[in-house]
Amino acid sequence: MAKRYELKKASDGQYFFTLHADNNEMILTSEMYQAKPGAENGIASVKTNAANESRFDRRTSKGGKPYFVLKAANGEVIGTSEEYSSIEAMENGIAAVRQVAPMAATDDRT
Repeated sequence: MAKRYELKKASDGQYFFTLHADNNEMILTSEMYQAKPGAENGIASVKTNAANESRFDRRTSKGGKPYFVLKAANGEVIGTSEEYSSIEAMENGIAAVRQVAPMAATDDRT
């Protein structure tokens, strides 16, 4: 399936979403939300904030691997990437989010 947000309900009743690239790779995972409208607002926030390069915070995991978080204008984390094998791979992940996020459809799996 092409680029998309997958909106899901976790076993504890909270909601979250993942963003998938054209190749079906998961490129961003959201925070947990108490209610479905919160997760839907999170998707809208990713669509808005992914266009802004300054919203991506590049980090290094405790294991020494690069990853990134996408933040909203208020500084809250909207989503987190996987850990990457290199900084170049992480930058490719950021580029994928920036390209896919604004126009990806939502696949509601709740």
